[in-house]
Order: sequence, then structure tokens, then C-alpha cells
Amino acid sequence: MRSPVQFPWLNHPFSEIYFSTDDFVAGTKAYSHAHPWGQFNYVSEGFMYFKIAGKMFVVPPSYGIWIPPEVEHSAHNATAATFRPIHLSTRLSEQLPVSACALHVTPILRSIIDDFASRRVSVPVTVQDLRLADVAFDQLKGATTQDNFLPFATSKELKIVLDRMQENPGDNRSLTEWAAYINLTARTLERRCLSELGMTLIEWRQRLRFLRAVEALSANKTIQKIAFDLGYSTPSAFVAMFRRMSGTTPKQYH
Repeated sequence: MRSPVQFPWLNHPFSEIYFSTDDFVAGTKAYSHAHPWGQFNYVSEGFMYFKIAGKMFVVPPSYGIWIPPEVEHSAHNATAATFRPIHLSTRLSEQLPVSACALHVTPILRSIIDDFASRRVSVPVTVQDLRLADVAFDQLKGATTQDNFLPFATSKELKIVLDRMQENPGDNRSLTEWAAYINLTARTLERRCLSELGMTLIEWRQRLRFLRAVEALSANKTIQKIAFDLGYSTPSAFVAMFRRMSGTTPKQYH
């Protein structure tokens, strides 16, 4: 059930962009809600999870989650996090993607967000800050999308498989072995994955492992331990996967 949420930036009398910052303790939850403005959710320290339209997104410092106006969502953070979202009017939101997605945070955009947060600028007023806000919006419009999210299953059988994978992301069972586990043929399970998830079971598991790796890096676990916990035979195999998913190494990412 969607809950009404009020924020100080809604229907601001003269600004169509609003910057805010919050420090969340570990375990903070935002229950399902929506709001009239669009929101680009950026986390400068730590990470957060967002559940949006049947998909789970993670928000580490390298990219943020764009949520269009009136899109229902919830969020939580397992560890402490510094949350620095950008709120956009409905007019500006029309120039960004029509669906929720992950967007890469460029160094320029990160610097502007951090600068506004350090100076406690919520609404840009000066000529200089108005220019910086315009640049930030241009960076959002030109940002590349990321695909590191987890869609949810709708059928009972596939949900069982995904639940077991989330309990143990290091489980290396094949598609055929998972199909036998839920008394389906491999072909049927493959079709279920493509129709319900929009991807193969192996791709879903890789995304799960990437998200768990981000979480483990935030907890300062070693690359070797993360690799073995996630089912990789060598740290180099894990690093290769991480680079494919994020465009950088675990060490550089953290």
C-alpha cells in the first residue's frame, strides 16, 4: 500500500531542482511510497537497496537510481549510509528516462553533489550555484545506464530457486541441476527465467553475486574471502566478473 510522503522540495515556489542530504544509521527503512517529483538517489558513502516495480536495485557510490515521478518504491540500508538525492520537478523529469533505472555518476556530478552538501545548498540561488545545478542536470541527462539490478520471480517454482540462491550465492549448481531440484525440465526452467526475469538464470546469479560483492566490500572483507564465499575458484575469476559488471576492479570500486 502506497503511503503519502511530504518533502520540503515538493512544489517549491521558484526552483525546479532540490538537493538534500541525510545520514542514515544501519537498518534504516523507507516503506513503500511515491512522490510527485522525480528523484535521483545517490549515496556518497555506504550503499542502499531500492525495490522498484518488482526489481531490486543497489546504490553504491559509483551510480545512482533514477525514480520518475509517482513511481512506488521502498528502500533500506544494511550499513550506515550518506544519502544525497537530487529532486527534480515533473517538467525536468520528462527529460530523463521514463522508467526507473541505474545511472552512472560521473566525477563532475559527484563533485557538484558533494560541494552542495558541504555548503548546505538545497536550492541553488546564486548565479554560480545555478550554473552548477544546470551542469548537474546535464550530467544526469547524459549519464549511461547500468544493469545491476535483480528482478523478482512471479512463479512459485522459480521463486524457490532464487530464494535458495540468495541464501547461498556461492551455490554453483547448473540450470539442469536447479531444474531437477524443483521437478522441472531444464528447458521449462529456462523459459520461466526469460519470461519472468528477462534474463537467464546464470545472468541473474551473476548480478546477485555482484550486489553481494558490493555489500562485502563495504564491510571491508578481503577480495579472496569474497571470491570464495561467492563460489569462485580463484580471486582472479571474481575480479574478472566484477570488472565486467562495473567497469572497474573491486579495489578501485571500494
